[in-house]
Amino acid sequence: MEGDSYFIIASKGGAPQHPGWYRNILANPDVEIQVGTKKINARARTAEGEERLRLWKKGLEFWPPYADYQLKTEREIPVVVLDPVH
Repeated sequence: MEGDSYFIIASKGGAPQHPGWYRNILANPDVEIQVGTKKINARARTAEGEERLRLWKKGLEFWPPYADYQLKTEREIPVVVLDPVH
């Protein structure tokens, strides 16, 4: 979580292609997420630059294997921010 927003990492275990769900949100960024029992409408966007780096580091703290996944692939693993829509 980052402020009111959440973030997720499109690692697909370091596969050469992005996961299908990431391609889906590129086509339609309006999503519904569930956190516990709470459902939230959100808009997905790919983090870039310093924001991506900061969130990537937070992701590594939560799940260190993301670093290994990045080494397995030439693609930059996307960090996706889910901003609540009020």
